[in-house]
Amino acid sequence: MLNISGTDIDNRRLTTPRAAAIAGILFGVLFTTSLILLRSAIPTDPNSGIEWIERGASRISIALELMPFAGIAFLWFIGVVRDRLGRYEDQFFSTVFFGSGLLFLAMVFVSVAIAGGMIAWYKLNLGITLDSQVIYFGRSLMVQFSNVYALRMAGVFMISLGTIWLRTGLIPRWLVVLTYLLAGTLLIIINLSIWITLIFPVWVIIISVETMILKYKRLT
Repeated sequence: MLNISGTDIDNRRLTTPRAAAIAGILFGVLFTTSLILLRSAIPTDPNSGIEWIERGASRISIALELMPFAGIAFLWFIGVVRDRLGRYEDQFFSTVFFGSGLLFLAMVFVSVAIAGGMIAWYKLNLGITLDSQVIYFGRSLMVQFSNVYALRMAGVFMISLGTIWLRTGLIPRWLVVLTYLLAGTLLIIINLSIWITLIFPVWVIIISVETMILKYKRLT
């Protein structure tokens, strides 16, 4: 029978890589870049016609390539946050924060996949008159997934984390207040401007930078 002592178990326990905190910054950069490409290619006016597909096809294609890597970086960011919580992790709020984070990512992927489907459909129908109703439906569905549901899940993600941090004191109080304010903005006034979406990746970058600074201070 294999006998493993407590010391061996401690030595074999996985630890979070020191560079893992950079995942949030990477997510913020990739997600913001992809979002700007999509928003600049897709008009805000739903009655603007369908010519934007041809004009913005290249920008949308680049955004489609970047978004999966942004999603991977976001999963690493969630791992970094959970590692920082450690034994302070509360089952209730952690379930809400983890579930809302996964729902946010899933809805973003669905939204981008719809954009990819419209581009693929356009390329398959070159030289053929496109059905404008299909384009209108696809665009509206994409906006609903990304601007309404995904961003509200991001707001829930931020509020649940802010509550955990408020109770544990793991981050400065001003960051907790900022988290609540930005989360409220996403939940309440997201429909006023599609660019408010950028609040979430900027917040992730701020939290990641603060985490990296804390790790650096512990090493010095």
